[in-house]
Amino acid sequence: MEQIIRIAVQKSGRLSDDSLSLIKECGIKFYNGTGKLKSTSTNFPVEFLFLRDDDIPGYVADGVADLGIVGENELVEKDKEVITLKKLGFSKCRLSLAIPKGQEYSGVGYFQGKSIATSYPKILSDYLRSKGIQAEIHEISGSVEIAPSIGLAEGIFDIVSSGSTLMMNGLKEVEEVFKSEAVLIGNKNLEDWKKAILDKLLFRINAVQTGKSNKYVLMNAPNESIQRIIELIPGMRSPTILPLAQPGWSSIHSVLSEDQFWENIQELRAAGAEGILVVPIEKMVI
Repeated sequence: MEQIIRIAVQKSGRLSDDSLSLIKECGIKFYNGTGKLKSTSTNFPVEFLFLRDDDIPGYVADGVADLGIVGENELVEKDKEVITLKKLGFSKCRLSLAIPKGQEYSGVGYFQGKSIATSYPKILSDYLRSKGIQAEIHEISGSVEIAPSIGLAEGIFDIVSSGSTLMMNGLKEVEEVFKSEAVLIGNKNLEDWKKAILDKLLFRINAVQTGKSNKYVLMNAPNESIQRIIELIPGMRSPTILPLAQPGWSSIHSVLSEDQFWENIQELRAAGAEGILVVPIEKMVI
C-alpha cells in the first residue's frame, strides 16, 4: 500500500481558495469537485480532507489528519496540541473589538462590566484578563455584528478584514487584539516517513513563496554606471552583466525582493538605468 499523508483543508471560503491555490502552485494535482470531502493527489503522496476550519486543529491533534492548513485565529482559539510548521502569508485578517458608532471610546477600560458577543471566547477572555478587564462574554456562532442592534451585547469581538461589514452594521473598530494568517500545522507525533514527505512539501511551498516575494529585474545602463547599480541591486549572489550591441552599454539582470526594488527604483534611474523590466518569478529554489 502506498504511503501517503493526509492534509486537512477548509472545505469552502477564502481560506480554502487560497490553500488550494498554493497546493496547485506546488505542482500537486488533485480533483476537488463540488461537495467532495476527500481527494487523493495523482502525482504526490498526499490525500486531502475538506473540513470545517474550526474542526481542523482537532483532527490534526487526534492524528486523523497529519497536517492542516488553518487560520491562526482558529488554531489559538481551539488550543489543541499541534505543531505550527510554517506561516503561509495569505488569508490575513485581524480580530478586533468593535462598538456602536455613536459611542465614545477612551480605551479598553470601556468594556469593564459590559457584555461582548464573539465566536472567539478564548482569545477574547485571554486578552481581557491580560488587561484586567471583567466583562460578560456571549459566545455565538455567525452574525456576530448584529448582537448590539438587537440588545444581546454592547460590543463585539470578531474577524475584521476591510471593516466594511462593521460599517454596514453601524459599528466601529476600536481595539485590534490579534493578527491572523494561514498556517501549516502538524501532528506532534509524525512518523519518520511522514516527516520525509512533509520535507518535500515544505521544499515546494518555500520555492513558491520565495518566487512570489522576489522579482527578476532587467535593465540597460551605460558601462560607467554598472558599479553603482550593482551596489543598489546585489542580487542573490551577484547580478549578470551582458554587453549590448551598442558599444559602451550593458544589460544588467538580477533577482530582487519586490520591496528592495521599489526602495531603489529612483536611485537606479538616477544612476543611468533605462528600460527597466520587472518580471514575476513562478518558483525560486535557493
